Amino acid sequence: MKHLRRFGASHVALAYSMTTLGAGMLGSIFNFYYVKLFLNKYKISEGAFHQSQVIYMVWNAVNDPLFGYLQDNSHVPCCSQRRLSILYGAPLYSLAFLLPWFPWRSYSPDDWLSGLHLMVALCAFDAMLTFVLLAQCALFAEISGLHQSRLQLIKYNQVASLIGSSSVLFCGVLSRNMEDFAAFQAFTVLIAILACGCMLYTGFHSESRFDKKGCPPGTGDQTSSQSALSWSSIRTMTWQILTNRDFQCFVIMNFFQVFILTFFSNFTMIFAEHLIPADKLPSLAKSFMYGAGFICPQILVLSSQSLLHSIGYYRIILLSFYTEFGMALVMMALGSHHYYILAFFLTINMVIIQASFSLFNLPLADIIDSDLQKYKRSSPLSSMVFGTNALFTKPAQSLAPMLVLNILNQFGYNELKEAGVAVHDSCSLHRLMFCLVCLVPMCISALQVFAWRPFSIRNSHTVETKYTDG
Repeated sequence: MKHLRRFGASHVALAYSMTTLGAGMLGSIFNFYYVKLFLNKYKISEGAFHQSQVIYMVWNAVNDPLFGYLQDNSHVPCCSQRRLSILYGAPLYSLAFLLPWFPWRSYSPDDWLSGLHLMVALCAFDAMLTFVLLAQCALFAEISGLHQSRLQLIKYNQVASLIGSSSVLFCGVLSRNMEDFAAFQAFTVLIAILACGCMLYTGFHSESRFDKKGCPPGTGDQTSSQSALSWSSIRTMTWQILTNRDFQCFVIMNFFQVFILTFFSNFTMIFAEHLIPADKLPSLAKSFMYGAGFICPQILVLSSQSLLHSIGYYRIILLSFYTEFGMALVMMALGSHHYYILAFFLTINMVIIQASFSLFNLPLADIIDSDLQKYKRSSPLSSMVFGTNALFTKPAQSLAPMLVLNILNQFGYNELKEAGVAVHDSCSLHRLMFCLVCLVPMCISALQVFAWRPFSIRNSHTVETKYTDG
């Protein structure tokens, strides 16, 4: 019987992690390449880029609580049941991923259509990502209340993420970092098909303990008073989430984490190409460097399982902020001409930031458990908590590229890009890029320390369960 339970738990974790595998393949390539594609290949204007990012920022923030409310309160099975949300959302998610890589026509510089293309691609991809991954995040909190079970989900999740994020490495090698654009497009189609299959596996085989919210017979019609009560209830529940002190600390810290993660995901390739000469680090070596930045975080999390058991996620996350600050300080002191150290610094920063970010489902799950107990709810508000968190943190995904591109263009990056001149030929822009690489993580990590220290749920790793598994 014990062996059977062990096998069952492993199968549940495998089914859950398959969505991470699919989403990891899609998200790694999308976030790493779309900025460079639209700036350097489609030659989008700065104005159109900013307009697209502003619209994306608004939609990115709004759709998370919207889908969160829908998934937690809808009586439609494809919304209320987590596995069905993933099952029906997976094909559309994979199709949305393909939108950026196929131009709608041959773009001229500053073509208005490239701006529209970027806006549609960002909003469509984020809508389907939100719909599918909100359901998966809710599953994390709802599959089990046991800390041990959640750590097993994290373990399987990191193996899946390790495999999925290797798509950046293979994509870079096969397309020569997007220089062979036809090969790049073919690879994205293959990835979309594989990712869809992975997520469909979750849709067929995963299950939440609370997936019993079907619409009872005879309750299909709602009166206006019931509707009003529903909106009143949702306002009350949202306020209860927002006034949770631990939720506030987490959201502030997470906002900065999303900002710095987006900063490195979008601009590492641009910084590396311009700060590290090709004769010091050839294109193939840079491909492996980029791949390591996406693959090694999962290895780091997997190797930290004993630490998660012994000291918990709170202290590990706090330690990561101190480490980022210290590394940035050392790199700033050494200077930009230590090319191999700079390459290592860029890579290890991506690794630590992504690794600590991979643990963020644990504090959110504890916040959900705390809310469930405090207000004696019949079922957890998993999607609403994740969605409300995203309402405040997702704008950082747009703010990071907008702010950084604006700063770079103030120092002539746009003109150099159009002329095809390397940044190391422009001393002021070279210095600016190096300062951004060092000062941004230094300032962000310092702010995160102040935001994270008051978080009070620090010892959940020592508690067997917060509520009874059913």
